[in-house]
Amino acid sequence: MKRKILLTVAYDGSGYYGWQKQADKRFPTVQEAFEKALSAFFREDIVCIGASRTDRGVHAFGQRATIEVDTTVPTEKLPLALHSFLPENIVVVDAVDVDDEFHPRFHCACKTYEYKIYNAKFRNPVYRKYSEFNHKKLDILAMNDVAQVLVGKHDFKSFAASGFSSKTSVRTIFGISVEKSGEFATIRVTGDGFLYNMVRIISGTLIMVGEGKISKQQLEEILLSCDRTKAGKTAGAEGLTLVKIKYENY
Repeated sequence: MKRKILLTVAYDGSGYYGWQKQADKRFPTVQEAFEKALSAFFREDIVCIGASRTDRGVHAFGQRATIEVDTTVPTEKLPLALHSFLPENIVVVDAVDVDDEFHPRFHCACKTYEYKIYNAKFRNPVYRKYSEFNHKKLDILAMNDVAQVLVGKHDFKSFAASGFSSKTSVRTIFGISVEKSGEFATIRVTGDGFLYNMVRIISGTLIMVGEGKISKQQLEEILLSCDRTKAGKTAGAEGLTLVKIKYENY
């Protein structure tokens, strides 16, 4: 009998055109590579449903995806059992049985993303795929203070890529912080959901705050304007990582 299993997946998104499978096979995606490995392990065609459609070059520590399989392998042993079937840049870190009605996207309580900025005098090629480089001295305290303007339920149209397909641009940010450790500045955002490129646009805007180009009052005006052209640039995909997706029961 088939059972539904929720997998927690980590991946290096550098070599992929995002999570979601595409019709054009010239553009490899995480979902495609993941389903191929799962199908080889279970010896049947597996289709997984992901909770978040991360973009090209975006990484994940905590993507969540469900599969429905008929297997004798205990759920808790699946991460290790799948290890040798997966490509080196994808790994399953956890597995848990869920109810048949469970949906990884629709039942999501909150998501947490982190945006990494390598804030140093010179570039470091080791970090180029996992952070955005900025050589200017960023005012981290100002970034953290001004970022609190975004906490709460708001219309985030100013921070959505043009042509986004969501029915509404209203979202709730539960928490946002900016911290620096060594040469890395980290923007951490938790919300009930995010519009297309929303976290990257917020990050690009907060970088401008750190550079002294946007004040708290200006950010308040940007938020209220619902005008994408008022906000900062879209920060590069390489600095973004999906850290965690939480559910009420899992």
